[in-house]
Amino acid sequence: MKNIKYLLLSAILVVFTACSDDEYDYTPDAKPLPELTAGSADFSKYVAVGASFTAGYTDGAVFIASQTNSFPNILNKEFSNAGGGTFTQPLMKDNIGGLLFSSNQIANPRLFFNGTGPELLAATPTTEVTSVLSGPFNNMGVPGAKSFHFVAPGYGNLAGVPAGKANPYFARMATSGTTTVIGDAVAQSPTFFTLSEVGGNDVLAYATSGGTGEYQLGNMDPSTYGGNDITDPVVFAAAFEGAVGALTSNGAKGVVTNVPYITSLSHFTTVPHNPVPLDATTAGYLNSAAAYGAYNAGIQQAFAYLVSVNVVTPAAAELEITKRTITFSAAPNNAVVIMDEDLTDLTGINPALVSMRQATADDLLVLPAMAFIGTKADPNNPLSINGVAIPLADKWVLTPEEQLNIKTATDLYNQTIEAVANQYDLAIVDFKSILQTASTTGYTDSKYTFTTKLVTGGLVSLDGIHLTSRGYAVMANAFLKAIDAKYGSNFVAAGVTANAGDYPTNYNEGFR
Repeated sequence: MKNIKYLLLSAILVVFTACSDDEYDYTPDAKPLPELTAGSADFSKYVAVGASFTAGYTDGAVFIASQTNSFPNILNKEFSNAGGGTFTQPLMKDNIGGLLFSSNQIANPRLFFNGTGPELLAATPTTEVTSVLSGPFNNMGVPGAKSFHFVAPGYGNLAGVPAGKANPYFARMATSGTTTVIGDAVAQSPTFFTLSEVGGNDVLAYATSGGTGEYQLGNMDPSTYGGNDITDPVVFAAAFEGAVGALTSNGAKGVVTNVPYITSLSHFTTVPHNPVPLDATTAGYLNSAAAYGAYNAGIQQAFAYLVSVNVVTPAAAELEITKRTITFSAAPNNAVVIMDEDLTDLTGINPALVSMRQATADDLLVLPAMAFIGTKADPNNPLSINGVAIPLADKWVLTPEEQLNIKTATDLYNQTIEAVANQYDLAIVDFKSILQTASTTGYTDSKYTFTTKLVTGGLVSLDGIHLTSRGYAVMANAFLKAIDAKYGSNFVAAGVTANAGDYPTNYNEGFR
């Protein structure tokens, strides 16, 4: 059983690139490309506003190389061919990643690929949050920011960082302790802006925590939200419209993006629901009365009672009995046992009948579960295997009901984004469709086809959520296509786009 996590890790291939790095064929008879035009857009003062994607977050951290290869910086390189100006970023101190606050580490360094899976870099960050930078900065990407944070005064107040009331990434670049992200962006009088992935963090913490937060429907006071809660769509709508209204107040044009279904990212699709190898002896013990046999019998008795007192119908009882019955076999692919708060609470009938079941293909196990399944809950008890004898807690799994909460909120956010983009006559990037295509058939940009598979897909970095630098080049090209369509520029037709092959998919352990 102790080898389960290593079996999971070995399922990840060592290949990093999405496809061949061969050079383009040169065709001497090809027609000359048209001269580049900016159309009706003015790129002389470009400001990028957003969260971790905008900041260039990759492999679980922000670091100099990831910032250099952030999609806004890539995008501005192309803008520079059409009247674009300089582009400044709040650069980190190193390529280690992570943060210090008063010399105490508050954010981890980046991940690297150790040959079998992601591993945390064994290094100490050197970027000190209290050493506030002098801006302004064109890249206003703030990792961790939810929609309402962009318009919240004090979100960059250093004094609020230790208590979690302010964001350390914004604190090191905010112009004051009372300003807002949008306020600092608007103060630069941008002529063009991108507002990207707003709404992603409004569901992300809920998702990565296995749905341990709440869907805050009807709660209009974000200050009372827990860190893992899903933002009420009405709160999101007010914040998003306020941000766009402010950014366009001086006549700036821009691009917004919709929010993808984050559950299609490799953070949620890498760990299978059935990774447990068992021999006949172990499976027999788990099925015996000494283990889950007694539990299964208790479930039968409890639902027989509920049927007898007309609390549930026989058909409903049979469905839940089937769902909750736990059985193992001598096979390499037994399903893990999980807790499920949406099951009928039977503890009032029998305190031993906790709400657990075996996972199915409809459940999503979060990426950190890879290293947890198969470990011992009690080092002195060889039978206390997490995910087998000990059910996985809620934080390790997104059940279908929790996935529906994420999808419902995301759909409502996207309705707002589309309506506001139309209201303010902005371009919009359908990042939702791009990610959906990448997670199914693969998304092609230039000569590369990208998928969302961890390590091998080329698009998603080692944290399973954020993009690789090559993925950010793909994102930049998607912006250019949307800008061409909306503002009459011709970046794509003129061949002024990012070559994804110029950007890496990973940074090795020794990269500093």
